Amino acid sequence: MMKLLKTFTSALAATAVLALSSVVASAQSTWDAIQDRGTLRIGVTQAPPWFTKDISSGEWTGGLGIALGKQMAAALEVELETVEVTWGTSIAALQSDKIDLMYFLSPTASRARVIDFTTNPVGYISQAVLAADGVDASTWAGLNNADTSFSVPQATSMDQFLTRMAPGADIQRFPDNAAAIAAFQSGRVDAVSLMLPPLLSARQKLGSGVISVPTPAFTAPVNIGMRREDDKTFRDWLNTVSHFWYETGRIQGWYDEFLVDFGIDPADSPPIQREQIFMR
Repeated sequence: MMKLLKTFTSALAATAVLALSSVVASAQSTWDAIQDRGTLRIGVTQAPPWFTKDISSGEWTGGLGIALGKQMAAALEVELETVEVTWGTSIAALQSDKIDLMYFLSPTASRARVIDFTTNPVGYISQAVLAADGVDASTWAGLNNADTSFSVPQATSMDQFLTRMAPGADIQRFPDNAAAIAAFQSGRVDAVSLMLPPLLSARQKLGSGVISVPTPAFTAPVNIGMRREDDKTFRDWLNTVSHFWYETGRIQGWYDEFLVDFGIDPADSPPIQREQIFMR
């Protein structure tokens, strides 16, 4: 009996140690986890000019998000680790600790309930439409009819805005930017609605269609999203660094560099640094 009691007590102690270890591990801050792991994990999705994947190598080689990730990893003295997600699953990836941050998320009220954001945007972008020739996309009101079909990435701020501005249209939702663009390319829909930068590269690749920013224009900030936690060290660091890089024009510079590499003249694309809009 005594032996059985000792065995039971030892098992309880072992269970308690494991439980405590689990609690300590789960309580580790993102800041500390990055230092211990030696990597900064960023969410990525095929969406030029934000992220670009080299199809032949499978490596994420281009885009403003990759430039930001490399700069931040270097500043933290860790390696950059890319984790493929979609815009729609990025919030869950943050909550489940699969990634440390996601660039270019609009800080909507619903998202702000479950994750944290940097206070300062990394850029400002407008929602646009790439439509088939002959489609008048000058106003959202003119597009708000059952005869006009749209593709849009599901569960995104773009989806929310399109649904609000053209509820009477035939809106078809897809997992990500690439799938939404493919639906337009195949003729499945009359137009694809995304934030303007990805449509510039899509138009260049497709060689057809007309890009418009329908009125009333929707221009939104894009920030950095991260997991909500009690320790705000990582959030505060991101906020400080991204604000400095934005204000000194470095983020706009990295964006312009990618556009040039991608074959797009930066003069043909509205700046993402809002203050520069009136300087071009």
